[in-house]
Amino acid sequence: MLNQNIYQDEKESGFFRRREDSLNFMLGLAFVGTSLIFLIIVGVYINLSLKNVEIWKTFSLPKIFWVSTIMIALSSYTLHIAKKALEKDDFKQYRYALGSTFLLGISFCVMQILGWQTLVSINILFKNSLAGSFLYVMSGLHLLHIIGGLVFLGIIFKEALKYKNYVDAFVYSVNPPNQLKIKLIIRYWHFVDILWIVLFLFLVFQHS
Repeated sequence: MLNQNIYQDEKESGFFRRREDSLNFMLGLAFVGTSLIFLIIVGVYINLSLKNVEIWKTFSLPKIFWVSTIMIALSSYTLHIAKKALEKDDFKQYRYALGSTFLLGISFCVMQILGWQTLVSINILFKNSLAGSFLYVMSGLHLLHIIGGLVFLGIIFKEALKYKNYVDAFVYSVNPPNQLKIKLIIRYWHFVDILWIVLFLFLVFQHS
């Protein structure tokens, strides 16, 4: 009976490791695919900007995009704090830091939309500015990735609020599937944060 239980535990452990490896691999592929998409967009942007297209129409980036970039950078920091708090079984700090990350992510989305409204107010539109069109496309496509991340952040934040009792929170935190879920979400969020910062620095250089 004991040998059977050991065999079953090893079997389940092996299955979970294979599942973890496959999910990590799929997430890595998603990172590569997303990076290639944005790399192609940036390449086309640079190519057209060098051709002096008539309706290119350069402009200064609205300052609100700087604010949104600071917010998304802060969200990566608060998520890092949440991760460290969970490792130390400090579930209260984990909830606070995770909630802060979620709110900063929502604030980033709001700021991006306000940034678009600012562009419209200075007559930077798809029809009269190719440079503006690329900014809308890049920031809009990235915003979709952020919204996707917010959905999953919202799920683990809801779970963090659900298990407020220390014992319940501890049992939740040591559960391998939950650990994997949190790990993947953290990796994804850091990726989309870094992606925006790189895009933003590129745009600042192009519009300076």
